[in-house]
Amino acid sequence: MAANNHSDVVEFVLQGFSENPRLHSFFIILFFLLYQTALAGNGLILMAICLNPALHTPMYFFLSNLAILDIVCTSTILPKLLENLLGKGSTISYEGCLTQLFFLTWILGAELLLLTLMAYDRYVAICQPLHYHTLMSRSLCVLLAGSVWVVSGFDSSVHTGLMARLTFCGPNHIPHFLCEIPTLLQLACSSTKLNNIMIVIADVFFGVINFLLTMLSYAFIIASILRIRSAEGKRRAFSTCSSHLLVVCVYYSTVIYTYILPGSGSSLENGKVVAVMYTAVSPTLNPLIYTLRNKDVKVALRRVFPTFCK
Repeated sequence: MAANNHSDVVEFVLQGFSENPRLHSFFIILFFLLYQTALAGNGLILMAICLNPALHTPMYFFLSNLAILDIVCTSTILPKLLENLLGKGSTISYEGCLTQLFFLTWILGAELLLLTLMAYDRYVAICQPLHYHTLMSRSLCVLLAGSVWVVSGFDSSVHTGLMARLTFCGPNHIPHFLCEIPTLLQLACSSTKLNNIMIVIADVFFGVINFLLTMLSYAFIIASILRIRSAEGKRRAFSTCSSHLLVVCVYYSTVIYTYILPGSGSSLENGKVVAVMYTAVSPTLNPLIYTLRNKDVKVALRRVFPTFCK
């Protein structure tokens, strides 16, 4: 009855988001609305960018990749969470758990890399405007975006492969509503030393290095904006990167809380709320942040849906 040669556990039991039955209806409605809003918002972003040649620029090319990542992220987590809340099964198979872990780790790593690229794109646009089209050519942008998917996918494959080698012979109750690396390692019966080493390496690369590169880009951006003499020029320059900076702050704060500070002593309930932030709330807010503060996207959406916008 083993799921594979290394495990005696054939399924895991997900605790769910809340054990209070009185709140289930509220959470069902909340997460259903978040899921539908995330799909609709990111879908509209993709449609607006694809159907409007004026948006075929590096910034919007990276934004379309972010929209795809957000769609995959919510689709990986929220359907199973809704199934759990509806009482149709709180269990997830061993293979299903590793599959969810693989896609979640892949998406999280890819988003961190992509946010760094988007920060670099804004740096070139503001600090090196005369060389922008040369430094951010179409072929280079495709290469960079492809590297984001490949590098993060390789990292996720390593973590998932190492997780599959572990023995799960004891409790199979996951005190969370999803399968992710920190919670699964707590249930392993065999040594997790190699897993922890790879986690530290991934944290340094995806978390620390990319965060520092992003902050470095914005340090140069802010310094360049401060050198602009006119107030209108400063406002216009800052408006091109303020949305991305807001997304960076929200996303990094939640991921760092979960993956870089897993042993900080925070409660499980706080961990669930933080997980909701980067798997549901952030993908839902991203389209709103970029559209509400971006005139180009709003104009593109009006062209796609002229009757609706009127």
